[in-house]
Amino acid sequence: MNPDVAADLKDLSATLASVEAVMDLDGLRAQIAELEEQAAKPDLWDDPDSAQQVTSRLSHRQGELRKVEELRSRLDDLAVLYELGEEDGGDADTTAEAEVEFAKLKADISSLEVRTLLSGEYDGRDALLTIRSEAGGVDAADFAEMLMRMYLRWSERHGYPTEVYDTSYAEEAGIKSTTFKIAAPYAYGTLSVEQGTHRLVRISPFDNQGRRQTSFAAVEVAPVVEQADHVEIDDKDLRVDVYRSSGPGGQGVNTTDSAVRLTHLPTGIVVSCQNERSQLQNKASAMTVLQAKLLERRRQEQQAKMDALKDSSSGSWGNQMRTYVLHPYQMVKDLRTEFEVGNPSAVLDGDIDGFLESGIRWRKTQ
Repeated sequence: MNPDVAADLKDLSATLASVEAVMDLDGLRAQIAELEEQAAKPDLWDDPDSAQQVTSRLSHRQGELRKVEELRSRLDDLAVLYELGEEDGGDADTTAEAEVEFAKLKADISSLEVRTLLSGEYDGRDALLTIRSEAGGVDAADFAEMLMRMYLRWSERHGYPTEVYDTSYAEEAGIKSTTFKIAAPYAYGTLSVEQGTHRLVRISPFDNQGRRQTSFAAVEVAPVVEQADHVEIDDKDLRVDVYRSSGPGGQGVNTTDSAVRLTHLPTGIVVSCQNERSQLQNKASAMTVLQAKLLERRRQEQQAKMDALKDSSSGSWGNQMRTYVLHPYQMVKDLRTEFEVGNPSAVLDGDIDGFLESGIRWRKTQ
């Protein structure tokens, strides 16, 4: 085999070996065996919540093991493919096929390597995203809706289910705010690097003089609460308001006072939900969102104490973090990692994996 190719494959194998070590494949197989045993119990579904957790954890761990085993198998097959390409004086088509597979495999191993950097307490959870328009008037509201679509398209690309809890529409265009859940393994750990202020620079479609406009939108990311979290909310600390839903929706949604707004008095956190027909369902969904936000606040407070102990200011990057420029040139740039791409349309259509990976790697160095 060509010495350069052999060296490249050896490097790739070493990277994959380090990923396998971090993931502890033997430990993963033991967890799968234990969960399979639990899932096989005849009384499993007597407690639906517990059963859901068992089957969900089993499915996730089986998927993780299958993913890394497939990468090792592809790496072995790739070495054979290169050797076939070099036989009998060389086969250009086979070698070209091997080069394409090498690039894909390298990207897939790199992506899995990034996953191993997600070791925070809540990193494996589903994610709850809240997007708010900030300075910039109608352009900011339009930008907030563009960001909502960006994350929903990213989820769609990866086959991750989403659930929109609440959207408050602006008068002229766009949205004032939205809250939605992305259900995926490590969704919170992956998307938590998106938290902060996003900035858009473009010729405003809402300005009849065609002037350039800068607008801002804020992204908050929280881990979805699980039963073991013990996020208790005292009834006396809660103000509950009901109101009629607004914006697009069926007649049943818009003609009854089914929307619910919860205000947590000690912290001032306000959440609302209007996507369900029933006031009871909306209140339950709003409580889920409120608990997630309180859990994230608790995590941030713990992180602040740790940063204070380390005498470090490196955790204060959560303000302005990315700029999307549509005029006078085309560029999206992360202000923390310096990662940038020249195709804002693709980014706003959900192609953000490069930003997520660079953000996770950057955070690990802080």
